[in-house]
Amino acid sequence: MSKSMARVRRALEEAGLAVDIHALGEARTTAQAAAVAGCALDQIAKSIIFAGATSGDAILFLTAGGNQVQTQRASTLAGEPLGKADAALIRAQTGFAIGGVAPLGHLNPIRAFLDPRLMEFDVIWAAAGTPHHIFPIAPADLHRLTQAQIADFVSLSGLAPH
Repeated sequence: MSKSMARVRRALEEAGLAVDIHALGEARTTAQAAAVAGCALDQIAKSIIFAGATSGDAILFLTAGGNQVQTQRASTLAGEPLGKADAALIRAQTGFAIGGVAPLGHLNPIRAFLDPRLMEFDVIWAAAGTPHHIFPIAPADLHRLTQAQIADFVSLSGLAPH
């Protein structure tokens, strides 16, 4: 087991949650991950990281699988312009590689925002610290563990049918 996945497992255990990590196999897209999990596309929680242009910090946006982050809305929420986070910043702040950024188990605290669409489900699925593993979690538990601010930051054109 990778160190990254072990951190996610430990974070779940320390929160008193069941650890149920699933391998994605050859799945590489959000739609393929949803098919493996047997869930709706929007039940996949994507971890999108931006770099704060002023602070230089990584900022996490957790969004439903069919939605896209609207950068201007996200910048307004973050209180600073946002740019693309490079692999080095993501790795330094979270400890995860691009494609496997989990919403919890980060090396360093990270400011986070949560798409309200994710709160509409009983269970959602998130990356487990690698690009090839996911885990189920209740949205309320994800919200509690990430201390993410629930806010609307998705583009209207990126909204998936509800």
